[in-house]
Amino acid sequence: MVLDEVWRRLDEVDALSGPHGGPLRRTVKLILDPLVIRPVQHPLCAGSILSADGAVLLTARVNAAADVLRATAAWFTLLKQVRRALRITDGNAQDLYFQRCFELATMSGMPDAVSDRGAAEDALLEIHNLTAGRTTQALKEYLADPDRAAELAELIGTAWRRRPLTSTADHTATLGDLLDACAAGRLGESGPEIDIDDLTAASIGTHHGIRLWLAAADDAGTPPTGMPEFPTAQQLGLTARTVPQPPRVGESASKAGLGLPFDRTIHERVFTVLQAASERADLPPIPELVDAEIARSCAPWALLDESLRVAAAAGALLAIQLRPIVHAHNGIGDAVAGHPGNGHGSRTPEADAVSAAARVINNRWQREAYVLQARRMMVRAESTVPLDMAGALAPSEPATTLEAGGPLGVIAADLRVPWRPYLRRLWPRVHGRDVRELPVYAADELWDLLDGVARSVMLDHRMRVKKVLAATAVAAELDEMESRAG
Repeated sequence: MVLDEVWRRLDEVDALSGPHGGPLRRTVKLILDPLVIRPVQHPLCAGSILSADGAVLLTARVNAAADVLRATAAWFTLLKQVRRALRITDGNAQDLYFQRCFELATMSGMPDAVSDRGAAEDALLEIHNLTAGRTTQALKEYLADPDRAAELAELIGTAWRRRPLTSTADHTATLGDLLDACAAGRLGESGPEIDIDDLTAASIGTHHGIRLWLAAADDAGTPPTGMPEFPTAQQLGLTARTVPQPPRVGESASKAGLGLPFDRTIHERVFTVLQAASERADLPPIPELVDAEIARSCAPWALLDESLRVAAAAGALLAIQLRPIVHAHNGIGDAVAGHPGNGHGSRTPEADAVSAAARVINNRWQREAYVLQARRMMVRAESTVPLDMAGALAPSEPATTLEAGGPLGVIAADLRVPWRPYLRRLWPRVHGRDVRELPVYAADELWDLLDGVARSVMLDHRMRVKKVLAATAVAAELDEMESRAG
């Protein structure tokens, strides 16, 4: 809310603003967060609920960048005009141009619509010529050939049959120590001494990924013999199937129609890589991307780099410890696993088992204003029946209980299965790093990755709530106008 209020006081930033005057989500993600506010370097600005000093600092940083932000908006408007003139349609303009516009604004200030048109055209050609033939259309044409598609399907079948399927040990304790070390390092506290290199050398990420293949519980929900109990890939929201299946080649892909991470076709997986890449020339050619993706999709965690498998495994453990809302026997409680304040003044054995990383994120998440509202809604609805790990209501639970609050009720229900949105954001990030060959080397780097995903989930929920509230306000205004007219 502080950022929204500060932003609304700026003028000439309409190109970076939403229809209601606040900053666009991509403005926050691509410009304000990484380039202006920089919450990692300025922790006072990092929380969703700021202290008085944090609010002052955030306001000062945004106001100090006001001229650059105005120039950024002007550059973006100019680039869009030139984009239309050049008949460029590839990619999302905001994703591709926002940070380049900020760079141009920082270096050159406010653009002139005539004299700076050449600079805008040069920037566009540089951005779009960097695709070097690595376009989504080229991918579609490559996979559309029937003979090639059949050959690739055979490669998938071979790679899938060669997967390692031996039973593995339970590394939950080690991964928990890694999470504790991550949080302790960032908070400046003492924690377990653990090195990601040691976990990588022990193939802990691989073992965890194999368990997701093997832990396909039978119809009675019983894990295979010798396998410790652990949520399956389906329960984690990584696949809609009981057990992950070999990927299909696929014929098309779109952002709106992407499947769950382990259910995505080869086409969808490479498509997302191309969409996310700002400099596609740095990527391998399309045929090599496809071949590598086939190998990757048939590997544990659908990743090739072991350090990223460790990151995914640690993220999965963190995800199932997330508790933005914890419900007790008397309804929705306000306890955060491992954090004091459960209404009883004491910690529980279950709380002690939760990692320090989860406690840090839970503490921040529970203070979100929309979470507090969701808790009140769920208490009023007297929803006391817990969800299972798959996020399903108990058979006796009325279908309308969690939806009683309308769109906000849907968001409240979503908060009861937080591991799902978390892992659906984490996996694409580690997948993208895997494609670009960017392993995770240190605990602080892993924490930035895991904590960044949590912040992304919270921001998404916050934006959804704002959208619902804005729509509700408009509807109320229309109702009032109709009442007056009547």
